[in-house]
Amino acid sequence: MSAPRSRWLSKTAVNGVLALATCYMLFPLVWLVTAATKDAGGLLAGDAFSFEGFDLGGNLARLAEYHDGVYFRWYLNSLLYAGVGAAACALISVAAGYAFHVYDFRGKEKLFGLVLLGVLVPTTALALPMYLLASEIGIVNTYAAVLLPVLVNPFGVYLSRVLCAAYVPDEALEAARIDGAGEMRVFWSIGLRTVMPGFVTVFLFQFTAVWNNFFLPLVMLSDQKLFPLSLGLYAWNSNAHAEPDYYPLVVTGSLLAVVPLVLAFVSLQRHWKAGLTAGSVK
Repeated sequence: MSAPRSRWLSKTAVNGVLALATCYMLFPLVWLVTAATKDAGGLLAGDAFSFEGFDLGGNLARLAEYHDGVYFRWYLNSLLYAGVGAAACALISVAAGYAFHVYDFRGKEKLFGLVLLGVLVPTTALALPMYLLASEIGIVNTYAAVLLPVLVNPFGVYLSRVLCAAYVPDEALEAARIDGAGEMRVFWSIGLRTVMPGFVTVFLFQFTAVWNNFFLPLVMLSDQKLFPLSLGLYAWNSNAHAEPDYYPLVVTGSLLAVVPLVLAFVSLQRHWKAGLTAGSVK
């Protein structure tokens, strides 16, 4: 077999596998888009992939009206938990990574070892201890019960230290100190801006994790007005077996729930790719 023909076959095989993988990944999204246009009868009839009986507008209207628009309250709750939590977590992670890189203090490497150990601990294993702590300080069933635990991300601290070691120039820090800048000014003006791709990367990772978080709100919250989308849609889906009218609400709500994740990745992908590439190269 000639070399050009062998290369062509290899490219065809690789492209074929990639095309199949793409179709496999897009299949649930296509189903979600078409199913959101159906009423309960159309979904239960099994013809979700057709646009026959298109009623997306009606589903959105019913979603907005159901229980005085509780879905969009859940939506705002999720934006609060994920947006504020991810932004604060990214800032804390970058500040901690910067401190690990720039400063020398007693027990530094041992403390960083504990951070790395934290990467190995699954978040679900910490839900019950965090609930007990939240109960002790009286914040169970409040916004703080979900927001405070998501402010810590050991992997974000590790990634931030790696990026600071690669991109924060010691000469620039020393020059700023000689010019009279305080440590906070040095971090804010040089350290944070230099590793902004890392900040965006940690933000996106944490935003996705908090937006999809289910177990922590399930443990911490009992008031439906505080539910995020994941918990609210789960409650509706649990009732759908007895009341099929919940099915269109769950499917349409799930479609809208994907939008912030898509917008976040599309708008910030340039910084995200730069942060991941830099971390992998280092």
